[in-house]
Amino acid sequence: MTNPHFWWYLSRASGIVAWGLLTASVVWGVLLATRMLKPYDRPAWLLDLHRWLGFLTLLAVALHMVALFADSFVEFSVRDLLVPMSTTWRPWAVASGILAMYLLVAVQLSSVVMRKIPKKVWRVIHLTSYLMFCLVTLHSFLAGSDRGKNLFNMFTLAVILMTILATSIRVLYTRNPTRKVITES
Repeated sequence: MTNPHFWWYLSRASGIVAWGLLTASVVWGVLLATRMLKPYDRPAWLLDLHRWLGFLTLLAVALHMVALFADSFVEFSVRDLLVPMSTTWRPWAVASGILAMYLLVAVQLSSVVMRKIPKKVWRVIHLTSYLMFCLVTLHSFLAGSDRGKNLFNMFTLAVILMTILATSIRVLYTRNPTRKVITES
């Protein structure tokens, strides 16, 4: 017999994994955009890994949503999982997750059609990844049941610090792309 909490555990785990994959994708995107590891990096490899991490994030989010739908604890409908503010269970928390999911889909789709849309449009869509990360973080704090657990809190601190560091590097690089971001010792 299957554990009666299987879907609940799967929804929690897939949400946390999706958050970690999103963080990795953001960090890899910064490495790719800034070329801060040059001459050691391989842009084609970084781009492939960045795209793969984005795709895995999308799969983890899909699994998260399927598990939430299948779980009987809250009993989300398809509408509750796709329309912000349609659920009565923590509507703001769920809405932030739904908006983040739509941003993820937009970023992934824009990457698929990148050569067919203006670069400025692609760039604006891609920069919403930072907003997406903030929405996912908000979602985890408002909806997540693990927020009181030490391991989850350490994971939260790690993903937030990595994203802040990557964002800071990106901002510094954008202001002065000729400056070396990492100095040799």
